[in-house]
Amino acid sequence: NLRDVLIHMHEWHNLMLEWVANNKAGVAKPFLMEGYNWKTYGEMNLAFWKRNQTVSQEEALEQLKSSHKKIMSEIEKFTNEELFQKNVYDWVGGSTLGSYFVSVTSSHYDWAMKKLKAHRKIVYGG
Repeated sequence: NLRDVLIHMHEWHNLMLEWVANNKAGVAKPFLMEGYNWKTYGEMNLAFWKRNQTVSQEEALEQLKSSHKKIMSEIEKFTNEELFQKNVYDWVGGSTLGSYFVSVTSSHYDWAMKKLKAHRKIVYGG
């Protein structure tokens, strides 16, 4: 449902914000929540879903708006080189910081739109 999609994106924003803040401060932390890896992140998504079942759709929207603003503000703190050159930050691994930001913003927003369009077809028949 809409709430679950909004919460999902909000939670991933928070992952990114926490990861960047910790690593910029010199605290080495992995991107994903403790106990999860790229093979088990689906279970992490399920944990996000479970812990947000009492959140209303309106609250979810406000949380997403807030975390979106924070993500956009964080992105603006970096230069294009810092975002898109490899090996700028050792904590990013072999990727770029920008690719992580893209994943939790525009790529996730694209995913969300597809989910919501599919849901609309099921609920409203087109």
